[in-house]
Amino acid sequence: MTMPKIAIIGAGPVGCTLARILALADIPVTVFESDASPNYRGQGGTLDLHPHTGVQALKTAQLWDEFKAQARFDSQYMLMCDKDLKPFIEVGKSGNSVSQRPEIDRAELRRFLIQSLPAGTIKWGHKLQRVEEGNRLVFQHTTESGFDLIVGCDGAFSRVRNYVSADRPLKYSQVVYHQFLIPDAEKTANEVYRLVNRGNIFAHSTGCQFSVQQLGDGSIQVSLGAVRPEDWIKNCGVDGNDLEGMKSLILEEMHDWCPQLREALEKAQGSYTVKNLYTLPAGWHWDHIRGATVLGDAAHVMLPFAGEGVNLGLDDAQKLAAAIIKAVQNGGSLDELDSQVVAFEKEMFTRMGLFQSQTAEVTKLWLFTDGDLRRIVPGVLSSHAKLVVPTVLQPPTSALIHTWWFLKEKLSGLTVRRL
Repeated sequence: MTMPKIAIIGAGPVGCTLARILALADIPVTVFESDASPNYRGQGGTLDLHPHTGVQALKTAQLWDEFKAQARFDSQYMLMCDKDLKPFIEVGKSGNSVSQRPEIDRAELRRFLIQSLPAGTIKWGHKLQRVEEGNRLVFQHTTESGFDLIVGCDGAFSRVRNYVSADRPLKYSQVVYHQFLIPDAEKTANEVYRLVNRGNIFAHSTGCQFSVQQLGDGSIQVSLGAVRPEDWIKNCGVDGNDLEGMKSLILEEMHDWCPQLREALEKAQGSYTVKNLYTLPAGWHWDHIRGATVLGDAAHVMLPFAGEGVNLGLDDAQKLAAAIIKAVQNGGSLDELDSQVVAFEKEMFTRMGLFQSQTAEVTKLWLFTDGDLRRIVPGVLSSHAKLVVPTVLQPPTSALIHTWWFLKEKLSGLTVRRL
């Protein structure tokens, strides 16, 4: 039995999950990461993992106990509302339910995945510049070669994707994404802390989504996705390190939002991030190239407004790991490995196309619809239902959702008039 030599580019959750599952099968792997160390930079906010994708991938990686120790199964409050906090959908207000989609901070997920790998698996400070013919990895300060398979888990601006495809399909999404933090929120912003109720608030207005999300360390992440020109960051007049200047600019834009949501931004402290969001078009794929493939955001980067990206990426990782393990079990020849990767890619193209289309549909409804956003809520719910309902049942399911919403709105209107 021959063991292939595997290189993974990127030590994020997707790359580390793939490496972990392969390590459990005694298949040697090297992970190259551009960051200098595990804590070199912040990892963003919170994730909810879905049962058949993200959660199942961690179970396959035999990390369920580690996940449970850090996950939040009781933080199930979720409010979708308008800029005045008028609810569209509100669930988990009592806090008594146990979710099938537990939440975990990105930083904690990455931490225990990294710690699960054999010592020396990750080579830190290796920023990939390009991949050359013969699977030669050219980093900033060194080169590596001799790999039978290179797996790009290196995000939206993947250098491995540039190797597997001559296309440059990444497009600006017309959305700028801002992220702020309220440390120790129970003490520093108690009203906001009680409002978010250990869960998530997603407030919408034409052209933007404002979110307030509880993190496991007691802080609260405040995010804004806003439709803006691609050069907005350069031309907005605020320096990249000027927190108060950026807060003032956004608060001016949010002058007619309710005080509670404005307070969430006012209470933000410390550093913040602002970046343009880019996407790959639904249905894009590449012609297979022997010895290399890409996963996660490198293969199908999507906007964050449907919550599917990381779950799809973790599912990619467990499915490619299964393909590599099967190739080894079948003798481990390079032809067998290549055959299994081809089959994996074919399945991934179909699977990722469904999620890309759904994410694009939800984003269009929330961020690119004018007027009263209450009317698009049943469309958003129907779009989410497409991922879990068989095709033949999708039309009646959508009809039921629209009927339920119509009756709910009508009953709400009657109640208001009586009052």
